Amino acid sequence: MDTIKLTIDNREVEVPKGTTILNAAKQMGISIPTLCHFEFKGMDVHNRPGGCRLCVVEVAGRRNLAPACVTECMPDMVVRTNSMRVINARRTVLELMLSDHPNDCLQCAKSGKCELQALAIRFGIRSNPFVGPDHVQSSYQIEVSPSIIRDMNKCVMCRRCEMMCNEMQTVGALSAIERGFPAVVSTAFNQHLDHSPCTFCGQCVAVCPVGALTEVDNTAKVIRAIVDPTKKTVVQVAPAVRVALGEEFGMKPGSIVTGKLTAALKALGFDYVFDTDWSADLTIMEEGTELLGRLGKFLAGDKDVKLPILTSCCPAWVNFFEHQFPELKELPSTAKSPQQMFGAMAKTYFADKIGVKREDMVCVSVMPCLAKKYECGRDEFKVNGNPDVDFSITTRELAALIKQANLDFTKLPEEEFDSPLGESTGAAVIFGTTGGVIEAAVRTAYEVYTKKPLPKIDFEELRGLEGIRSATIDFDGLPINIGIAHGLKNARKLLEDIKAGKCNFHAIEIMACPGGCIDGGGQPLHHGNGDIIKARWEAIYQADKNMPLRKSHENPSIQTLYKEFLGEPCGHKSHELLHTHYFDRQTTVEVDLNK
Repeated sequence: MDTIKLTIDNREVEVPKGTTILNAAKQMGISIPTLCHFEFKGMDVHNRPGGCRLCVVEVAGRRNLAPACVTECMPDMVVRTNSMRVINARRTVLELMLSDHPNDCLQCAKSGKCELQALAIRFGIRSNPFVGPDHVQSSYQIEVSPSIIRDMNKCVMCRRCEMMCNEMQTVGALSAIERGFPAVVSTAFNQHLDHSPCTFCGQCVAVCPVGALTEVDNTAKVIRAIVDPTKKTVVQVAPAVRVALGEEFGMKPGSIVTGKLTAALKALGFDYVFDTDWSADLTIMEEGTELLGRLGKFLAGDKDVKLPILTSCCPAWVNFFEHQFPELKELPSTAKSPQQMFGAMAKTYFADKIGVKREDMVCVSVMPCLAKKYECGRDEFKVNGNPDVDFSITTRELAALIKQANLDFTKLPEEEFDSPLGESTGAAVIFGTTGGVIEAAVRTAYEVYTKKPLPKIDFEELRGLEGIRSATIDFDGLPINIGIAHGLKNARKLLEDIKAGKCNFHAIEIMACPGGCIDGGGQPLHHGNGDIIKARWEAIYQADKNMPLRKSHENPSIQTLYKEFLGEPCGHKSHELLHTHYFDRQTTVEVDLNK
């Protein structure tokens, strides 16, 4: 690897060629303030805007200050990051930003975690010599979608969300519009998110440094449901939550907090605390049966069989192909996501068991994902207007609720989920990371197809954090070609291959968020720290190993469900309650050119 030497703040450093001044300084332990910059694996440094100018530094021989985040180190370069000229420039830039920013920190959802607020504190700004336009009186209204709140009055034009949406996710919902003071990042023609290609994955929210993009907060609705004596409240918890929630309470990344999480939910007053892992096992029974059914038709010579089968657990991914690849909407499994399967079973099977009417049960989910909020509201997941899942809250929202309740999370006892919708296997918990859904499906599909026990239970060839992976699994003489993609940019590549006839996969797992649910848009913020994602990933597989049962079809509660209620996987009743269909959501925008 080619390296170069330069001097930063009177200290010599050697870095790989192509390293930015910002990263070289970071390597030396020198902190340079930034706002628009963020690191993400796979992101091209040359595509970053470098627009906020808070990271400016002095470079000997240059008249103008240089933005450290996009300026590459050169041999024998001499850099000063802490001169009075640099400090004055940074302070002036920050004051100009604040002059055009609302001062409603007490009501802002990002208060306490706002990077602009932290920078103002760091630079000791208590008054501002500049008077900008009153942004609160601008033409931008606060927009509330099912998952995301947009307050463009708070946009600081860092363009992080734009980079995430366009470069990492290739969704194309956000871009810079207007000029001067009115300039913000918004949708085309400033249309509502509901009418844009937005998938509600929430990755834009995860990287927004201020309160311009935040999640819809459902905690107040959940509290009202808990205290309503006429309602029975049921809560389910997604697998990825248990390996990330602890970070909000000072625990190290990757801490598995399943027992404490359960105790916290019971202390909050939910009537029943269940596990989405239970319905993940149920999903495998339905999706795995569907996979074997399509393979059987293919092997029998059916030329019209829909292959490859695509997983359908991720609502942001579902939104993506409905908007951008609707011609492929017959390929994904018709199985609902675990969240929605749980809601359907809670308000039928379980409601009957405890003698509660559907409308008197409130089903809440705790998810790592913002798209789950949108998914709850889809009309096909309602019965006479009553949703299968009433409210979804994120990992961050649950942490805030626990803190409001003054619970000392780290000292809570270890408690078990309630039965029967709380019993699960290790196959279910690995749903929380890329490759986990298809590995869980393989564990069951292999034994159902071959009628033989698995020779091994850990399919290492399906694991990893590479954006696109592939493997061939031998089903006792039948080779099954499997593809895996996480992040919508990578999903797009596989879908383009399918359209072009270049795909030889029988099954493909796709998750919208990089790393899968462990890095969902509702998880604790990590600012691109890959070590945190890796720790969560490792914890997911450790949680799998800790389970006494590790195959979905061995879950006794799922076996009882089919005997007592559903009959058989992909049977008439399960199709009615556990399967769905997809739509062509390609949109056109009408623009009045006379305005």
